Amino acid sequence: MVGPSRPKFVLFGSSIVQMGYNVGGWSAVLADLYARKADVLLRGYSGWNSRMALQALDRIFPKDAAVQPSLVVVYFGGNDATNPHPSGLGGHVSLPEYVDNMKKIIVHLKSLSDKTRIICLGSPPVNEAKVRKDLMTKPGQMKPAAYSEALVELCKELDVEAINLWTAFQQRDDWANACLVDGIHLSAEGSKVVVAEILKVLKKANWEPSLYWLSMPSEFPEDSPYYIVDPDEHSFYGSQYYTIFRFIPVPDALFFLEIEILFSNEVRSAHFKD
Repeated sequence: MVGPSRPKFVLFGSSIVQMGYNVGGWSAVLADLYARKADVLLRGYSGWNSRMALQALDRIFPKDAAVQPSLVVVYFGGNDATNPHPSGLGGHVSLPEYVDNMKKIIVHLKSLSDKTRIICLGSPPVNEAKVRKDLMTKPGQMKPAAYSEALVELCKELDVEAINLWTAFQQRDDWANACLVDGIHLSAEGSKVVVAEILKVLKKANWEPSLYWLSMPSEFPEDSPYYIVDPDEHSFYGSQYYTIFRFIPVPDALFFLEIEILFSNEVRSAHFKD
């Protein structure tokens, strides 16, 4: 273990989580955004459903761990929502069992510590035409809408934050082609939607301490004396001020986030601009 200790954000789920560190993936975007603020850890398992997640839960999130996560983002449901196969194989889990499994998972995660926060992601929509073409599935073989809605209702009951990706994706007219690479898994555009929805929750949540990235302290925030020095012998970073420009993805628009850092050891400010 390296130190000093930062807050731990654990992303727990199936292939949509496992693939989150692909180029432009939502996990990678979060890790970049929270650099020097929190460690973003992946616990993604392609092909898993809620039943498998529940079976492994104690090993992935032991209650006696020395350090518990500050945030767990949970995604299961896409594999559960596939239609049952006559052989009994496949990822299908009935809707009642799915809800029961997710309830047990959430209760376990809530018990890890008083400061462990949870966000559940409902299943995004599926481009069935693309899936049928590539995987030769039958129409109506995947039904994520009911599973996503059931998860959102469960989270209300358990007082846990939930994001309905089924609804969020369909705010875009071109979601079927723009947000999914194979009809199921997320493209970079789809990942932007996920990141934006997570940031909305983190910004609005009345959590102490806040887990919203602009509200969290950076590790070793002191200015480095070794930054590049310009020809006028003023450090590009250290003597006056330096402005970092980041594009933060949100649905339907990109907010231009300007973070102006003043290096006169006075005010450091951050604000949004449309």
